Parts: sequence; C-alpha cells; structure tokens
Amino acid sequence: MDKITISHLDLWYGAFQALKDVSAAVREKTITAIIGPSGCGKSTLLRVVNRMNDFVEGVRQTGEALIGGRNILLPETDLLFLRRDVGMVFQRPNPFPLSIRDNITFGLQIHGEFCRKCDLDAAVEESLTAVLLWDELKDKLNRSALGLSLEQRQRLCIARLIAVKPEVLLMDEPCSALDPQSTARIEELMRELKRDYTIMIVTHNMQQAARVSEETGFMLLGEMVEFGDTRRIFTAPRDRRTEEYITGRYG
Repeated sequence: MDKITISHLDLWYGAFQALKDVSAAVREKTITAIIGPSGCGKSTLLRVVNRMNDFVEGVRQTGEALIGGRNILLPETDLLFLRRDVGMVFQRPNPFPLSIRDNITFGLQIHGEFCRKCDLDAAVEESLTAVLLWDELKDKLNRSALGLSLEQRQRLCIARLIAVKPEVLLMDEPCSALDPQSTARIEELMRELKRDYTIMIVTHNMQQAARVSEETGFMLLGEMVEFGDTRRIFTAPRDRRTEEYITGRYG
C-alpha cells in the first residue's frame, strides 16, 4: 500500500526550476532512498513532503503530493498538523539547547490538546526506548542535550519526532556527520523503525541506499530518472544515466 504518492510535481525557486515532472510512490512502512549528485533536487523533493520549502521566498509548485490520499500541497493544508505527522531529521543533529527530557516533550507541548492526553514521562521513556537510548540516558534526563555525542544527538532528534507519533520520517543525509560505527548503528535503527514508520532518506552514499532501502529513486537535474526496487536499480538499471551514476562514470 502506498503511503506517499507524488505525481507530476514541478517546483520553482523564483525563475529556477528545481523539480521537473517528478512522480514516485512510496510504500507504507518501508525505507525509500533518494540518490543522485549534489544539486539534483533530492533534498528539495524531501522537503516537499512536509512543506519545508514554504519557508523559501518565491517558491512555487504544481502537481500533487498525497499522504494517505490527502493532497498536502493544497492551500488549506494545516501545516502544524502536517509537520506533526511528517517529521524530519537533518544532516547535522540539531537538539534544542534544553535538557534531554525537554527536547522529547517539546513537540508534545506545542500541540496543546494532543499533549494533554498523554503522559509526558511515559512518552519520554517510550521515545528514548524506541531509539535505544533509554538505558544510557534514563538517569541523565535533566542534563543538557548538547552534551551528548553526535550519534546520541541524532538518535535524540529521532526520538523527539517519535514522541508526537508521526506517520512518516524524512531523513536528509542523517549519517553524513557520523563515523562509520555510528553510521552502522543509525542504519540498524532505521531498520527497526520501519516496522512502525514510513521512511524516506536522502543520501549521497549509494552503499547506504543499497543496504537500508527497499526502493530507490535516482534523480538528475531535477528529474526522477528512475524509481523502483533497490536491488534492480543497483544491478539492472533501465536508464543509461542511472547505470553511469551507479558505476561512477557520472557525478
């Protein structure tokens, strides 16, 4: 079953067209990787899914982006609830300059009525347990999140999203600032999380895409050149440009 369906999506930053007739279908509770050279539109596509591009002056888009059958590009979309349902993890871990506990509960408290229906202490434990941090941090919840290691910070940022129970997790180069061991542990966490969440990941690391994703999209110059089963994309691509990129002859 498809969770996200993007159809004939075009996006402009002023006069520059960053996305060109992009279509893709992301299945529920899977990991989908988007690969391609720098500047090809990967992160722009990811940011369409929670309307982060709206913060850029002069942005304009046409086409459809459906989540659960709802077109999130319509003007009447409630962006606060959209960004609760679709969380995003960035390239550099960005915990707030607050305690570990307050980082987790921050989103819950923003959502008011949603927060009043939940037990904050239970939400903190549940979220940190989900990202395998509870045992490490349960006695340090009042310490600043800025004192954590890079890997712990990235896990905390994921836990902060999980606390509000989103449907989709977007990850924009989530391991680029991490060492190989930390990267391996975050990748294992992704595999655990896909049991409950639909995950889209942008990565420049083709080996990572091959390791963690079920489906992969290859982008070039704003176009979705090829999209499909990850194993097929990497072993029998149908487009010459995909083959040239994967084999290192392009990009």
